[in-house]
Amino acid sequence: MADRTPPLSVDELTTLVDAGEIDTVVLAFTDMQGRLQGKRFAARFFLDEVLEHGTEGCNYLLAVDADMNTVDGYAMSSWERGYGDFAMHGDTATLRRTPWNPGTALITADLAWHDGSPVLASPRQILRRQLDRLAERGWTAYAGTELEFMVFKDTYEQAWGAGYRGLTPANQYNVDYSVLGTGRVEPLLRRIRNEMGAAGMTVESAKGECNFGQHEIAFRYDDAVTTCDQHTIYKTGAKEIAAQEGVALTFMAKYDEREGNSCHIHLSLRDESGAPVLADGDGPYGMSKTMRHFLAGQLAAMRDFTLLYAPNINSYKRFRPGSFAPTAVAWGPDNRTCALRVIGHGPSHRLENRLPGGDVNPYLAVAGMVAAGLYGIEEELELPEVCTGNAYNGDAEHVPATLRDAAELWRTSPIARAAFGEEVVEHYLNMARVEQEAYDTAVTDWERFRSFERM
Repeated sequence: MADRTPPLSVDELTTLVDAGEIDTVVLAFTDMQGRLQGKRFAARFFLDEVLEHGTEGCNYLLAVDADMNTVDGYAMSSWERGYGDFAMHGDTATLRRTPWNPGTALITADLAWHDGSPVLASPRQILRRQLDRLAERGWTAYAGTELEFMVFKDTYEQAWGAGYRGLTPANQYNVDYSVLGTGRVEPLLRRIRNEMGAAGMTVESAKGECNFGQHEIAFRYDDAVTTCDQHTIYKTGAKEIAAQEGVALTFMAKYDEREGNSCHIHLSLRDESGAPVLADGDGPYGMSKTMRHFLAGQLAAMRDFTLLYAPNINSYKRFRPGSFAPTAVAWGPDNRTCALRVIGHGPSHRLENRLPGGDVNPYLAVAGMVAAGLYGIEEELELPEVCTGNAYNGDAEHVPATLRDAAELWRTSPIARAAFGEEVVEHYLNMARVEQEAYDTAVTDWERFRSFERM
């Protein structure tokens, strides 16, 4: 298993609290929408009481929509069940300082019912279950996520007041790889890089992207749970730093008609000795037999699991030909037109899932990739023909074009039910139903402009 040395030990936290350097501890978990939810504790009370015993949170936190509205259809939490509590227990391997909030430390929580059993619908638990299946084979998953975001010169409050229309992007033209373009927002990017580093993350680089004001900060890969923990902390922290700097940034999948925000996910496996499982220098494209089955499973389950990679209405606006967001269920070596790209050499040989957007819940997406790969291995699936050209113009199947279609594929998928179980499948099916119904009843600006006078 991977070494999960905490960025901040309990002994170090105790010393910092005694010295008055830390006065607040945030205990938080990641909800269905990929957001941190939890409580702020007085640091001394946290050490004396919460660290050992945990705390409670209303179980509706895994049964609400994006606006925190209570909605029907969730078996684990409802008015009929009284909206009780679940327990939140901090994972001490995740303890860290958050420099953007002075005097504050943060610890990531796992969720359990009061009898000690895990909350199966918790995203972190869903990932853990799939990683346990890997561990039965002596394998550990390593992952890296590449999040893109757009920066606007407006504050979050100004953006809200404007209905998120007419905002001023931090760059007025395409700054993909432009040093001049990133220099315009370097004070913000530098703060995010340095403060994430001080929070225990290994920052690699920052670069401009194609849309106006669009940028990406890359972090070193780690074991899958650590990467997903850091992903959610980074998203929250980046927004908090932006707010402190008087600007706003968004990870939403598709803000406008130009390029959307992606979240490419890289995945590799190692055995108990640390040797790569997916690489074989003598295999086709450097792939081991295991990797060929693992990759075949990704393709076989991709349409069924698209709900895990594209969980919102807006997610599907990215999937357009020629947009660098994939539409074809195809794979290729270093081919950015495919949903799955095979890259790297030797120990770094890995697959990249290009389907997710910046709105993805990383725990669910990585769990989906692991489950799909294990399906391919268990069924010894043969890898389809490689795509060496433009996958947008090929004859491969396409990913579902709407949340409604993705939800139906998830609902009827025997692969999903076998891998995740009935409770998880039904829980996230209901999440999709709630979002779809909310969208279906909404009246958009597009409709008003098109119909107010001319229809």
